[in-house]
Amino acid sequence: MKKKLLGLALMSTIILGGAGLLNADEANAHGYVEKPAARGYQGSLDKNTIGWGPAMDKYGMVITNPQSLEFDKGFPQAGPADGQIASAQGGKGQITDSVMDSTGANRWTKQDINTGVNTFSWHYTAPHSTTKWHYYMTKVGWNPEKPLARADFDFLGEVKHDGSAASNNKSHQIVVPENRSGYHVILAVWDVADTTNAFYNVIDVNVKGNGEIIPPVEEAPIAPTNVKASEVTTSSLKLTWDTVSNVKEYNVYRDGKKVATVGGTQFNDANLAENKTYSYQVEAVGTNGKISEKSAAIKVKTQSSEVEDNQKPTAPTNVHSMGTTENTVDLMWTKSTHFLGVKNYEVYRDGKKVATTEKTSFKDTGLKADTTYKYTVKAISAGGNVSETSTVFSVKTKEAPSGNSTWDADKIYNSGDKVIFDDLEYEAKWWTKGDRPDESDAWKLLSDKVMNWETSKAYSGGDKVIFQGQTYKAKWWTQGNQPGTAPVWELN
Repeated sequence: MKKKLLGLALMSTIILGGAGLLNADEANAHGYVEKPAARGYQGSLDKNTIGWGPAMDKYGMVITNPQSLEFDKGFPQAGPADGQIASAQGGKGQITDSVMDSTGANRWTKQDINTGVNTFSWHYTAPHSTTKWHYYMTKVGWNPEKPLARADFDFLGEVKHDGSAASNNKSHQIVVPENRSGYHVILAVWDVADTTNAFYNVIDVNVKGNGEIIPPVEEAPIAPTNVKASEVTTSSLKLTWDTVSNVKEYNVYRDGKKVATVGGTQFNDANLAENKTYSYQVEAVGTNGKISEKSAAIKVKTQSSEVEDNQKPTAPTNVHSMGTTENTVDLMWTKSTHFLGVKNYEVYRDGKKVATTEKTSFKDTGLKADTTYKYTVKAISAGGNVSETSTVFSVKTKEAPSGNSTWDADKIYNSGDKVIFDDLEYEAKWWTKGDRPDESDAWKLLSDKVMNWETSKAYSGGDKVIFQGQTYKAKWWTQGNQPGTAPVWELN
């Protein structure tokens, strides 16, 4: 009943507040497969046809935020646990429910696709810097009545990226094997480059035959042309080139040495020396594995820091949250640009500077529950020039469960004291101050939730963790001993 009431409350907010809720959703979410529609996105579509109540019962809270299916990257070795792959339960700040993991051959709306080449298109609400996208499909003979597990999937393909914004690569061509037919599930994973996060979307499909088959190509592709450099700073630059037909990826060479393989026609090179000339070439790798001749070489000279820095960097944009709990806000933003490069960023909370970081992210901790905070970010150039202030990002921390307070780093806790940290309840084992509950063995996790194993955390006998998709239980105290290899851990 709680979900239905929450759904009605959200619906009332939309009616009364117009676009306000949409903006809040998009600020706290990041992307989903739009075509063919992923399960979560299909839920957001269904709420407009079958109604909020039935859609909430079927899909859960994802109907308000299909962009929120987030967990640690590294699939299949890491990522959501078996049985929780569709919901990404336990991810960072996501609001999805376990109902997303429900099973049944007739449970979910299916998208018609063909064998052969299919196009998968993403919608990004926060186009994060990206490492790659990778795709998996249920095996022949999989059982739709059982929860999805790693063992159910075959690898379909990977689209490599250069660390630039995801918006540079919205659609991917992936081949569905000819031996698939009927109901299957495709898992699309989007790996973010500058965080530990990835986004997980399952797509329920009905596979038909007679799709487009990639014709055999005997010759090597032609060499890439029109290679150009732009956005050259003291330590980085961006290369672009024209698309070549029948190509799966490109190899990039700097001074004759291969430095990258990318799936698109762009590469961002970094960690370069200032005031130095580099030579670049690109070669195409065909769908048949054959490699083209290298492109004509272009020479690019990085900027010198001795050049007068008389410009402000661009202001950071798209400030948003990667996850919000009772006492934390995990901020992220799109990087700024400057002809000499950006040295770092300053983060302000309610007008007061709280951090300086070289990254385009910052996790603010020790906050009060159920409290609204306003954040802005400024960029600092290599020469010390300060950008304009970003647009204000307003976010409210979650309300603490009744009867429990959020953990406070400056407070002393004694044995038996209970706190909430990152949406989880912990109990102090002994006197403690400043020890984060998720990192210290001074705290016992009370919430019925199994966390990912961390090499730096100490565990007591009976503690459970998730490692490479499997759940392990500690036999005795341990720290740094990897589950699956150390005898202190047993499969649970």
